[in-house]
Amino acid sequence: MGYRIEKDSLGEVKVPIDKLWGAQTERAVHHFAIGNEIMPIAVIYAIAQIKKAAACSNCDCGVLPVEKKQLIAACCDEILEGKWDEHFPLLIWQTGSGTQTNMNVNEVIANRAEMIKNGEIVGTERFIHPNDDVNRSQSTNDVFPSAMRIAAISSIVHQLLPALDGLCEILKIKQKEFAEVVQIGRTHLMDATPLTVGQTLSGYCSQIEHDIDAIRSLMPQLMELPIGGTAVGTGLNTPDNYDVTVIKYLCKFTKLPFTLSANKFEAMSSHDSLVAMSGALKRTAVSLMKIANDFRLLGSGPRSGIGEFILPANEPGSSIMPGKVNPTQCEALAMVCAQVIGNDSAIAIGAMQGHLQLNVFMPLIIYNLLNSIYLLSDAVNSFHKFCVQGLEVNKERLQTNLNQSLMLVTALNPHIGYANAAKIAQYAYANNLTLKSAALQLGLVSEEDYDRWVNPKKMCGKNID
Repeated sequence: MGYRIEKDSLGEVKVPIDKLWGAQTERAVHHFAIGNEIMPIAVIYAIAQIKKAAACSNCDCGVLPVEKKQLIAACCDEILEGKWDEHFPLLIWQTGSGTQTNMNVNEVIANRAEMIKNGEIVGTERFIHPNDDVNRSQSTNDVFPSAMRIAAISSIVHQLLPALDGLCEILKIKQKEFAEVVQIGRTHLMDATPLTVGQTLSGYCSQIEHDIDAIRSLMPQLMELPIGGTAVGTGLNTPDNYDVTVIKYLCKFTKLPFTLSANKFEAMSSHDSLVAMSGALKRTAVSLMKIANDFRLLGSGPRSGIGEFILPANEPGSSIMPGKVNPTQCEALAMVCAQVIGNDSAIAIGAMQGHLQLNVFMPLIIYNLLNSIYLLSDAVNSFHKFCVQGLEVNKERLQTNLNQSLMLVTALNPHIGYANAAKIAQYAYANNLTLKSAALQLGLVSEEDYDRWVNPKKMCGKNID
């Protein structure tokens, strides 16, 4: 493979001739060969949006010529179209500020601009300089935390929230479908009083709606960007009104209502808003874990378990047991939830590392936050499509379990008292009788009264008749 010579402040570096990156990126490729977790492309795209907005702002402020602005903007557009994804090879495990990734983007833009202007990358001099032009009025210390927030919000808006909304909608459809199907309730995994399948599903939907509310409530704070703070938050080397203008362009380019951080020192040295959002994702994971586990418990069997839910048979479940089908979507979702909870711990630890004017665990924080967003989005969509959408109920099993439950006796409490109702339940269990038979044999309730008082459907609440 051929090489060209690139140069940075430490000297000359050989760079593969077919790569758009420059000297600092090549040094990072060599010095940070740690793991295989590549910087998420969403972060790269967010930085490209910042570079485009910064170029426009610098031009408006009179510190960048129009031609350079246009070239930088054109290169950023190409990056955002996905044309140069392979030229962003750096891993998460680099400097904690993300400097190498910021420079990777700066260098790709500068070299691509050189190709557009002159047809090739020649020598070490550039019409567009990665630091003086692409990075003008910026520091990694304000660019990277701003990019973290842009990437997170964009992923939440375009991926996670639609997935959660979709799950709520299908749960509501199923809630209506099974609104009058009565099942026995279970507390402590033991029989309890009845409710409808629709009511069970409504609880899951309410969980997700509250999770969505929690996520949305945290978005305004996460949308505050410290861009314009440069090195430590003071805005050194920025022209007047630069930061306000950058935000204006970012809102235009992203079509999202980002705002300027009221205090750039806080937003650059700490990432509490990302910690809070991760907490909301953890809450969502906890909700989804409960839902996944309930689905597989209610679908267990099909003959030796509860067997009230019939989950879609998507694929064979065993390499040795013919005909076995497993609750695979529930298991996949549950594993994702476990990972999201683990990610939250890593994010919290990373956010503790805000030493003085800069947090130096930023790649770790954004990698895990985006990982949680992507995993939840994909798993929720999969659970929706391949599990909830095809959910059916085994009405015969539901009725059998309902009839066999001893806790229907609870309906007798107001009429014969707790103690007498307990005698009926205990007698029925000890003698393997139905509640009705036990009640009649003990002479505590007449058949007419029993039929009038013990009505499972009426026990489900006034909204079910």
